[in-house]
Amino acid sequence: MLSYRHSFHAGNFADVLKHSVLIHILEHLKKKEKPFCYVDTHAGAGQYSLNSEHAEQTQEYQQGIAKLWQAQDLPPIIADYVQLVQSCQQQDALQHYPGSPLIAKQLMRQQDQLFLYELHSTDVEVLRTVMQHDRRVHLYQEDGFKHSV
Repeated sequence: MLSYRHSFHAGNFADVLKHSVLIHILEHLKKKEKPFCYVDTHAGAGQYSLNSEHAEQTQEYQQGIAKLWQAQDLPPIIADYVQLVQSCQQQDALQHYPGSPLIAKQLMRQQDQLFLYELHSTDVEVLRTVMQHDRRVHLYQEDGFKHSV
């Protein structure tokens, strides 16, 4: 098993792009009443501490979300992303970073569903806690590429 841990890379420049686009897509899907189904084949832990040993080791978030954290006059799609990340903080300081599953959960409606797959035993347990036994969320400890919904 390939052991990729997103905790080393959370909030980096690629996350800024990926999560900005994700928010934009989900907001577009919500314009219609019809439910959407979000599938994440490699969900990770769902939320990451930027003060963790992993994040501090690489400090990749410094070239991503940290550069935008206090920025003004951001384009709307980036401003929406930064606002969502800010809503995940317990204080005004940047300490936590939401992964794709938490972003999707925050934007989903009652009729929408999330299907989350994660192989790593530690990350899947953190993800269970982050998802808080939400009935709209279906969580599996397996490779999402090997399972079809």
